[in-house]
Amino acid sequence: MPFHEKDGIKFFSFQSFPRSVTQAIFTRRGGVSSAPWLSLNVGGSVGDEKTCVAENRIRSFQTLDRNPASIHDVWLVHGTNIVYADEPRPLESPSPQADILLTDNPQVTLFMRFGDCTPLFFYDSKKGVAGIAHAGWMGTVKNVAGAAIKGMQAKYGCKPEDISAGIGPAIGVDHYQVGEDVISQVRAAFGQEAEAVLETRDGSAYFDLWKANALQLRRAGVEQIEISAICTACHLDDWFSHRAEKGKTGRFGALLALPA
Repeated sequence: MPFHEKDGIKFFSFQSFPRSVTQAIFTRRGGVSSAPWLSLNVGGSVGDEKTCVAENRIRSFQTLDRNPASIHDVWLVHGTNIVYADEPRPLESPSPQADILLTDNPQVTLFMRFGDCTPLFFYDSKKGVAGIAHAGWMGTVKNVAGAAIKGMQAKYGCKPEDISAGIGPAIGVDHYQVGEDVISQVRAAFGQEAEAVLETRDGSAYFDLWKANALQLRRAGVEQIEISAICTACHLDDWFSHRAEKGKTGRFGALLALPA
């Protein structure tokens, strides 16, 4: 089963990744925050108490038996910049701005926050490399998935055919209506394949983030792709959804670490 629960904290894990890889995309359950951030909110910029956010983050790490001080995270900006996390990030230093985190150090725990955008997980067992990317509509049209694969190739010598990729819970196509500004950029990015990732119903367009990122991963040469197909907007009992909750919500955490 893709869902697990420990100490009241419920999380999703990709079934195609080896058990030796520590990985979780946490639901909103099991934290200390009050509404509207109920309850495992790890977003520090959404209005929640900082002490609650810190406690939720610590609980998340402890659930997976990871030292909270091993964290390396980033300030998300909807782009394609990469941070190579050679060591944990000192908590007193500011988070770098990026949407891709890569590491070959088992002592580093990669951590990102999401609230409808797509978590992308990467693992290369041959080179011992792991990564997380953040793919909202802006990152997707900029090909953040392809940028992550190129980064793994350039820095660590990874081969795309050796990389396992996971596409995590995010807003599903049924709930992701987009306007002409997004439609035009999707068409520019995907060309003849744009209609495969845009659905039209009753005169409105809907963007399929899962299908779009899978397409870009295949373009980059990745063959092993697992799609969670879990919509955050459909399951508010488990997930924070910025769109479904009209911005008054939290962020769920995604954690990935290499085998020791």
